[in-house]
Amino acid sequence: MTNLDQPGDKRRPRLLGPAAPARSALIPPLWAARWIILLIVLISIYFFHGFLVPVLAALIVGFASWPLYRHVLHLVGGSRTWAASIMIAAIVLFLVVPALFIGGYAVQEVRMLYQWALTTNSVGAPEPEWFSTLPIGGDWAAEIWRDRIGRPGALGALLEGAVGANILNIYHSILSISGGTLNFLLNLLFGIVALLFVYRDGESLAGQLDKIGHRIFPLRWDRLSRIIPATISSTVTGMTIIAIGEGIVLGIAYWLAGAPSPVLLGIITGVAAMIPGGAPLSFTLVSAYLVASGSPFHGLALLAWGSVELFIVDKTLRPKLVGGPIKLPFLPTFFGLIGGVKTMGFVGLFIGPVLMALLVSMWREWMLDLDDPVTVNNPTEPVVLATEPQENTPL
Repeated sequence: MTNLDQPGDKRRPRLLGPAAPARSALIPPLWAARWIILLIVLISIYFFHGFLVPVLAALIVGFASWPLYRHVLHLVGGSRTWAASIMIAAIVLFLVVPALFIGGYAVQEVRMLYQWALTTNSVGAPEPEWFSTLPIGGDWAAEIWRDRIGRPGALGALLEGAVGANILNIYHSILSISGGTLNFLLNLLFGIVALLFVYRDGESLAGQLDKIGHRIFPLRWDRLSRIIPATISSTVTGMTIIAIGEGIVLGIAYWLAGAPSPVLLGIITGVAAMIPGGAPLSFTLVSAYLVASGSPFHGLALLAWGSVELFIVDKTLRPKLVGGPIKLPFLPTFFGLIGGVKTMGFVGLFIGPVLMALLVSMWREWMLDLDDPVTVNNPTEPVVLATEPQENTPL
């Protein structure tokens, strides 16, 4: 028996009988699509993980300098390409000028050290007078100096023996330094290129991320998405202000204490101040040098002044400036700085506090859900901004 679908249908008649069982796909299309997307993401991460640090550095600089970029964009009449080019030129100039300044001082110091080594190897040199002021080991240090440095030709023989015994290690060290320098320059170039596109296409990318974020976190994306740029901006600004301030203050203290090359030491201290523990290490070493060189009063005064200044900065200024928009307490800020440096180096100084800010923010959101889930989860009710510490939260 046959049956036609419609009268007058000239298609082939369909046989009536038991329906054939539907064949189920071995791999459901949605499941396969998800795994294919995950595989593409993993392959992309594997191939491009070397660009992660330059891109993160570009995002950090872009977030921190975005208000200035908006001002430049207004001045050039809205041309994003011109505004981005001007910002890149200004940032490169800001990096190159201090680098040339520090390099000039370093070359001068190396030249003076080289001249001293040539003179000492030719005619010898007496041991420093401050050896006699050392409370322990002064006589031993003076004897070692007279035997290996003080005699004419002793320094050359010492260097020849050290180089001959460690020529292979020196060769590998030179290769490692060369490779590290080349890698740093390449990362710097990639970071500058990425920063150019962050400036030029940042608004478009932010709009696309907002669409995805609103789809995933419809009630909380407006709060969470604003924490990241605000925290990065405050962290970069705060750490830069702290580094410049400590470099200037301690540089003046070095000059008053009579330390050699106070400008160079101030610059080194300012750069080290961006790393937790860098500033105290710097002024402690300078203080130890002053004490050992026969100026114990100046050395102890420098150590006391540096300790007081460090206490004031770390207990008052740093948490307020680096804490970000959610007012991070001291302990999460400290863990973010230390963990970031340990994991990602210099870039981790800014990534660590941002991650801690996100964790603290999510914790406070969770506490709001537990305290008043109806208000937080109901889109018709006003949502409380969870960027300030609440009374019932431990942070």
